[in-house]
Amino acid sequence: MNKRQTKILELLTQNKKIEVTKLSELLGVSQVTIRKDLDALSESGMLIREHGYATLNKSDDMNIRLAYHYEQKQQVAKKAVESIQHGETIMIESGSCCALVALEIAKTKKDITLITNSAFIADYIRKHTSIKIILLGGEYQHESQVMVGPMMRKCAEAFFVDKLFIGTDGFSIDTGFTGNDYMRCEAVKDMARQASHVIIVTESNKFHQKGVSNLIDLHQVSCIYTDQGIPQEVEEYFKEKHIQVEKV
Repeated sequence: MNKRQTKILELLTQNKKIEVTKLSELLGVSQVTIRKDLDALSESGMLIREHGYATLNKSDDMNIRLAYHYEQKQQVAKKAVESIQHGETIMIESGSCCALVALEIAKTKKDITLITNSAFIADYIRKHTSIKIILLGGEYQHESQVMVGPMMRKCAEAFFVDKLFIGTDGFSIDTGFTGNDYMRCEAVKDMARQASHVIIVTESNKFHQKGVSNLIDLHQVSCIYTDQGIPQEVEEYFKEKHIQVEKV
C-alpha cells in the first residue's frame, strides 16, 4: 500500500464516504489514478467501490486501523520498544499501535516471549520465527480478530509479566482512558491484573476523542508513548499523576 492509498483510507475513516472527484482534488492527482488506487483497495477488501465514490468496508478492520496515522504509530512503536530488553516476556493487547509494537519487537529483539489476545498480531508477525508467541484463548471477535471473555481471563491468569502494552480509543481528563468495545475493555483489565507495568501506546489524536467504556484506571498506567501532538494540558495532567510521558 503506497502513501496515497494510506491517505485515502485516512480520509475515508474521517468521512465514511467520499467522491472520486474530491479525492482527486485533495490528493492532487488525476481521477484515473484515484480509480486505480480505489480498485486496489477494493480488491484487498478495505473499501467498497460505488459509482463515483467509495465507502469504508469495515470500520473495525485492523488493516484499516493500521493505515490510519500509520507513520505516527510506527514512530511511537519504535520508541516504546526501546524499553524492552532481550529475553523478556511481555503481554500485548489488540490495538493497531500494539500491532506495530509487536512487529518492531519481532524485528529488533531476541528471545522474546509475546503473550497476546490478538489473532491478528499473532498472524502479523508469524514470519519472524525468533519470537515466541502465546495466543490467549477465548471468544473470537471476527472483525477485530481478538479474543475476549471469561476463557481469555482464565488464560491470562496463568501468566505474570513486567510489561503490558495497550492502545486506547480515547482519553479525557473527566473520563480517563476509554474504549469503544466493552468486551475488549474488560480483556484489557484482565490482562492488566497480570502485569507490573501498563504502558499505553497511541497517536495523539486519541486525546481528542472519547470511547464508550472505561478502559483502565489511571493509577495502573506507568508510561504513555505518543507523538508531539498531545495537548499540553493533558501532558501536564499525566505528570501530576506521576505518569511518564514519552513523545516522538
